[in-house]
Amino acid sequence: MSNTLQNDRFLRALRREPVDRTPVWLMRQAGRYLPEYRATRKQAGSFLGLAKNPELACEVTMQPLRRYPLDAAILFSDILTVPDAMGLGLYFVEGEGPKFERPVRSADDIARLAVPDMDGELRYVMDAVRTIRRELDGSVPLIGFSGSPWTLACYMVEGGGSKDFARVKSLAMNDPAAMHRLLEVTTDAVIAYLDAQRQAGAQAMQVFDTWGGVLSPSMYREFSLRYLQRIARELPRGEGDSAAPLILFGKGNGAYVEELSNTGAQGVGVDWTIDLGEAARRAGGRVAIQGNLDPVTLYAQPEAIRREVGRALDSYREGNGGSLDGHVFNLGHGMSPDMNPDHVAVLVDAVHELSAR
Repeated sequence: MSNTLQNDRFLRALRREPVDRTPVWLMRQAGRYLPEYRATRKQAGSFLGLAKNPELACEVTMQPLRRYPLDAAILFSDILTVPDAMGLGLYFVEGEGPKFERPVRSADDIARLAVPDMDGELRYVMDAVRTIRRELDGSVPLIGFSGSPWTLACYMVEGGGSKDFARVKSLAMNDPAAMHRLLEVTTDAVIAYLDAQRQAGAQAMQVFDTWGGVLSPSMYREFSLRYLQRIARELPRGEGDSAAPLILFGKGNGAYVEELSNTGAQGVGVDWTIDLGEAARRAGGRVAIQGNLDPVTLYAQPEAIRREVGRALDSYREGNGGSLDGHVFNLGHGMSPDMNPDHVAVLVDAVHELSAR
């Protein structure tokens, strides 16, 4: 497992150091838009079969890197591996997404939860990290990840996806003490999970707060931000040049960039509902900013994709004192299965070409 990186743009950008061009990676870059991914998933038999097989998880992690000059790899896994390892019984329904056999609905359910064994129930994730690091052989950094405590709680309480998050919000309102107990144990698990990934070889870590944006400002600060702050404060990063930076990403988190920038994380990921320049101004140089192209842009024609990439880069430069330093280019959320792989190539090439300096 090589410790010397041939391409360290991504890590340098997260440290707000100068780079020759803006690094780019894409959320869900390993996924169903690639025919080779669909073939590997068919071989695995199911999504969970794919995620729980370290060799096949490595294969789909590597697939987009063979097609595109991306500046980072991200572990192929799922944010719901942690609650699954807590005993909730994760399964997937075609066309409906993830569901839990045993959702968390009562104080007794919460009391039974415990931090899972990282070398037991979640060993397959760490084995995948080690396998991917070996396969990458120092070409680009590997990102490990977890869902945020609030986002995991949403799935754990709702039992799957939701249109209005009524169950989890009403639990937070009716019994905030129980909700905080749930979020505390989930935060303990997220910290242990990310630390285990780092020790297995992940060189950066991202927390996906996918559903933080469904909360009112007061509820966001109480039930999401508080636990993101705790992760940033308590998560071991390692020492010196080998320290693994932490990125906090959230959908709909533009109003909280200042607060997220004060957590001690190294990067804040934002979606397309805030201008990158505005995000950079609010961050005030305390963190790197990651984002934030609307994923729907990938349905546009190549010239429109290039235009939107240029617009995002210009916005960041304007808000960052004329410099592109401290920016990691990404989408504002994950890619969709019916996106054109050729359009991804246009986006990646446009980022590198238009940001070259």
